[in-house]
Amino acid sequence: REIGLIVRSLGCFPTEAELHELLAKVEEEPPTGYIHLEKFLPVMTKVLLNRSYRPVPEDVLLHAFEALDENKRGYLTKEELVKYLTQE
Repeated sequence: REIGLIVRSLGCFPTEAELHELLAKVEEEPPTGYIHLEKFLPVMTKVLLNRSYRPVPEDVLLHAFEALDENKRGYLTKEELVKYLTQE
């Protein structure tokens, strides 16, 4: 269940469908809920080398932050960002 967090921490941003495909490649048969590093490393190495998952486009991120900037100041305060990331 943490595979998405791990993959995203490596700078890859797959869709949920792509994440499920990746999981199918590295998951044990029958599924145990665990992934062995020996199975994960070659698959993830290939993903990283091929740049299989594109990062979120800059304009999409900018639009997301603009939507959060209710006062249209052009920035979010630390407190606002912490609130959005932890509470909302």
